[in-house]
Amino acid sequence: MKRIVFGECVQGASHKRADLECQDSYKKIEFEDGTIILAVADGHGSKSSPYSKTGSTVAVNVFCKVMKNFYDSYAEDTEMLLTYLNREGDTKVAQAVDSEWKRRILKVHADRKREVPLDKDGEKDKPEVYKLYGSTLVGLMITPTFLFAFQLGDGDITYVDDNGVDQVLQSDKILGTETHSLCKVDSWKKSVSVVRRRNSDETLPALFMLSTDGFSNSYKNEQEFIKTCTEYYEMIKEHGAEVIDANLKSWLSETSEMGCGDDITVLMAYYTEEPANVPSADTSDEGGNADEQS
Repeated sequence: MKRIVFGECVQGASHKRADLECQDSYKKIEFEDGTIILAVADGHGSKSSPYSKTGSTVAVNVFCKVMKNFYDSYAEDTEMLLTYLNREGDTKVAQAVDSEWKRRILKVHADRKREVPLDKDGEKDKPEVYKLYGSTLVGLMITPTFLFAFQLGDGDITYVDDNGVDQVLQSDKILGTETHSLCKVDSWKKSVSVVRRRNSDETLPALFMLSTDGFSNSYKNEQEFIKTCTEYYEMIKEHGAEVIDANLKSWLSETSEMGCGDDITVLMAYYTEEPANVPSADTSDEGGNADEQS
């Protein structure tokens, strides 16, 4: 089995007009055994979250770090990791992501010597600091035998093969423009996750797509969004992932211009029956300035 992982993060059309930087980030890590960890995040970009670009960068770094730690702990026995995630993953991963994101946010805020708001008792108001960096998070770990999907806030994890389209996770939608966020107190309680075993006879080729909500919101309804995901799958089958990768940035920019105007990030993992190209070492790649310092 061969896999190709690629993605793009583009500034939204409305953000270009307002001279507002892209608030999205993404990160991917690939391991020698075929395991990959993917994450996309969407900073809120609101007046109450002026540093949300940093928030989304921290978010994707934290998810990949948390899942890599679990992977490293169970590298010799992924069945044990599957069992652990089935039993406690929905809580343990969410709590680890929540606490580590907030720890890093406080450190970044202090390192950059930004003003710390005080509560009514004159103490540091940490929840108010978190709000300055608000972000959603969508993450996926795919191993040779199972997958683990995680979501907090808006976004999509979509699976496409010759049999059709499937939403890997159904997030808890909020009416209006508000979304669940890492910046909220006990944000882990609002996350959703799922563990699925991969069948040895699963249909190939197959495509996993992680996307921020600027992608789906650029289509008039869910049917149009599903149609577009299918079209990407068919184009990769026909023309190859390299061609799609080369054009993805311009296509997503056009989607934003013709759609909702928001930033768009799409991260794809495409699997075929071709022989695998095994990397010589663990590799990682980042989008939207998702450097490990944040």
